[in-house]
Amino acid sequence: MTDKPHGLGRNASNYGDPAFALYLRRSFAKSMGYSQAMLDKPVVGIADTASDYNNCHRTVPELIEAVKRGVLAAGGLPLAFPTISICEPSLSPCSMHYRNLMALDTETMLANQPMDAAVLVGGCDKTVPAQLMGAISSGTPSVMLVVGPMLAQAFEGERLSACTDCRRYWARYRAGEVSDEKISTLEGKLATTAGTCGVMGTASTMACLAATLGFMPLDAASAPAVHADRLRIAEEAGAQAVRLIRNPVAPLSLMTQGNLDNAVRVLLALGGSTNAIVHLAAIAGRAGLALDLKRLDALSETTPVLVDLKPTGEGYMEDFHSAGGMRALLWELRDLLDLTAKDLDGVSLADRIGDGKHFVDRRIIRARGEPVSPVGGLVALFGSLAPDGAILKRSAATPSLFETEARCLVFDGLKDLSDRIDDPDLDVTPQDILVLKNAGPRSPAGMPEAGYLPIPKKLARQGVKDMVRMSDCRMSGTAFGTIVLHIAPEASVGGPLALVETGDRIRLSVKNRSLDLLVDEAVLAKRRAAWTPAPAPARGWDRLVHEQVTQAPLGADLAFLRAAP
Repeated sequence: MTDKPHGLGRNASNYGDPAFALYLRRSFAKSMGYSQAMLDKPVVGIADTASDYNNCHRTVPELIEAVKRGVLAAGGLPLAFPTISICEPSLSPCSMHYRNLMALDTETMLANQPMDAAVLVGGCDKTVPAQLMGAISSGTPSVMLVVGPMLAQAFEGERLSACTDCRRYWARYRAGEVSDEKISTLEGKLATTAGTCGVMGTASTMACLAATLGFMPLDAASAPAVHADRLRIAEEAGAQAVRLIRNPVAPLSLMTQGNLDNAVRVLLALGGSTNAIVHLAAIAGRAGLALDLKRLDALSETTPVLVDLKPTGEGYMEDFHSAGGMRALLWELRDLLDLTAKDLDGVSLADRIGDGKHFVDRRIIRARGEPVSPVGGLVALFGSLAPDGAILKRSAATPSLFETEARCLVFDGLKDLSDRIDDPDLDVTPQDILVLKNAGPRSPAGMPEAGYLPIPKKLARQGVKDMVRMSDCRMSGTAFGTIVLHIAPEASVGGPLALVETGDRIRLSVKNRSLDLLVDEAVLAKRRAAWTPAPAPARGWDRLVHEQVTQAPLGADLAFLRAAP
């Protein structure tokens, strides 16, 4: 330990009398029954994100108790504190709109309360990036602890888990293949245990990336929420936080370019969520790094998809865990990775992976010579419709649609989409391209997971399962389909997407990595002259987002929170 203030001596309130500030703090702390011996110990803060609105975080109180055991056994004083908790189904307009608010809350509490290190308890997909962003910006040595994925449920001869199966059955319901009675029954069968979505959606993808970056042990990425291992992992997180007090490691030090590339490789090999690109870009931006979409695309060409999980495969997260998990996956990728990257304990990635003498279930984690796909699951697109880039998850798309030139049908926002998508008189064919605009990060919609535009009901009932869809928003990591996302610049800031009208032709080419609006420049110039932005929100968080939010390639973070490159 150093002679610098530690424990309750850190970050004293400023009354102009430092000794009085600490006297007052100790006095109030003793009112909670702590002995002086406990108050003399170094402090581990524990970010508590439990909420009755957040089903994914139902086990957080139990995890915090396990963390406290680990902290106490290692000689520290654990102090839990609440932060904002965000959960996708429970927030309007969407949880992404509040990710940066949670990051700001987390950063402020980490930086200004008396703690020497922290354990960040998160899980629901936006919480993990928010907490990592806050930790990097605050500089507080921090351990990540995710709640873990839910278990799949056996139902009528198949296994179900949120939320890929939610979407699959809802699409069948819209197509008239599933009855009202059955969809009602399924509602209680899709998420039956605590934990995050049980597929390789955004929550599980971000857990795997946090482990890759070194913020938590490798097996912590996949252990199910209800498994005893999860509590042991929580206890170890508390012990690791105390080790960080003795040997401080700033979160920023883990954010090297090599480690960022490692995370991108893992994202691609997992067939992971498109949302992770936005989140990784935001995390990198807090460290002064850039997640270059063209580099991502280049890495995608040399990184195979090796994990066979929904939504691009068949398995669930519990299968990935029992198949060997992150250690087995990283071993397969070892020649593509920066093996010198260190974790919070200063252990290199090479040593974390081990010698390869571990069990691997090849049904779930494929060998390099027998991949799910020889190339990565994600590609970046550029062109006249997306000058700053867009993303397509090719591993979840229909290959026959990769090269498409067609007429587009435009929806000018979410209300227009909901009002017209199921109109029986909608002028649409299976060959058309559906376009949603004004749903990006600066829009009032807040960049929701609306990019998975539903197949118009009239087409769904004809048996259409997929068609090309495009937007400036996101889609759930649990979704699938030929869907172009994160078109930048977005429509709300006057990007080319703002000028697209029904009847225009658009060309998508996965082969050429291009996305082009096939409209004469003279026509576009007239449309541009007539375009006006929506008025700014009057006040509050919405106003701050409107003024400060960046575009998707920069992570949709607030500009003033990003670090200088």
